[in-house]
Amino acid sequence: MKLSNGTEVIAKPYCEEDTEEIVRLICRNFKEVNVKDYGEEAIAALCATHDVNWFKGVAEYAHVYVFWNEDKIVGVGSISSFWGNPTESILLTIFVLPEFHGQGIGSYIIDTLESDELFLRAERIEIPASITAVEFYRKKGYEYKNGIKELDDEQHYRLEKFKKIN
Repeated sequence: MKLSNGTEVIAKPYCEEDTEEIVRLICRNFKEVNVKDYGEEAIAALCATHDVNWFKGVAEYAHVYVFWNEDKIVGVGSISSFWGNPTESILLTIFVLPEFHGQGIGSYIIDTLESDELFLRAERIEIPASITAVEFYRKKGYEYKNGIKELDDEQHYRLEKFKKIN
């Protein structure tokens, strides 16, 4: 995919050697972007739990895509079955390197995840959306779960999208 500024971004499947760079990207987002909505104490706690072992655990059950600009990881996103349900999936760990925000990479990540087999087979797809990202996901067609706009115990809004299966 070419960004509006001509930068090329390529989606690739996750490789374990990408893990440390991915975790740094995620924690940078927490510290530089999400901190505005959650505060420094909550962000420090998130960074402490979102480490290499946590991400490797996600990669064991999810389809993870890594988004590259030349030799730099600029984004990550994953999709998984929702609690093993064959008709429901969940989008997880969607992050873009802060200096690349607003350039279309987030939309490219969603488009990539929405072409994955776990999305295509699902009738309902859920996203646990941060306060920071909720409006981005709503623009991509996700609505508040059961029409209820409230934060869950993890301080996420639960969004969902329904689609017909052919």
